[in-house]
Amino acid sequence: MTAGLYLTVEGLDGSGKTTQIDRLAAWLTDAGRTVTATREPGGTEVGQLIRDIVLHHRGDIAPRAEALLFAADRAHHIATKVRPALERGDVVVQDRYIDSSVAFQGAGRVLDPAEVRRLSEWATGGLYPRLTILLDLDPAAARERLVSAQKAYDRIEAEALEFSERIRAAYLAMAQADSERWAVLDATEPADRIAARIRERVEPLLTGGESVGPLR
Repeated sequence: MTAGLYLTVEGLDGSGKTTQIDRLAAWLTDAGRTVTATREPGGTEVGQLIRDIVLHHRGDIAPRAEALLFAADRAHHIATKVRPALERGDVVVQDRYIDSSVAFQGAGRVLDPAEVRRLSEWATGGLYPRLTILLDLDPAAARERLVSAQKAYDRIEAEALEFSERIRAAYLAMAQADSERWAVLDATEPADRIAARIRERVEPLLTGGESVGPLR
């Protein structure tokens, strides 16, 4: 079986993930690679239903229930979209993955981060990306970007600033603990400069890209 290359992009809402994923996917396509660009939650039809619940449900969702919903989306997404794409040899570029749950539900919701990670590892069969790009941005600056864009807040974006501060700290701690997988980029830099830095990290992986973790 030929394994493709699995890349994920993480960061606070407002950090520019969508812009950079679009640019990376276009660059990879121009380079002759087949790209599957996807997201969590909501990368499948089932996932879109779950996304509507976790982001737009009116009223509280218990933190453990929220973590389980994200894990359910992830299990279906990996089984039906990501693994088949990797088996075809695609480059998968994904907006959010396990690390989001560890940051948002672990640190943000103050659940046990190790338990949250184990739940998603079980849901995905232990699949990890070869490279995770973190677009690091101060939470106050991220909030200003959302306001400037006149974006209506979803359930998670509407949380207090302290919630986002815990998430950012969790992301940076994960990146420091696993520097071989993570690349931390300053999200305040110009978009063109960020895109160039991402390409610099991805290009060496294209000739021998493999996923960290088995394609089971």
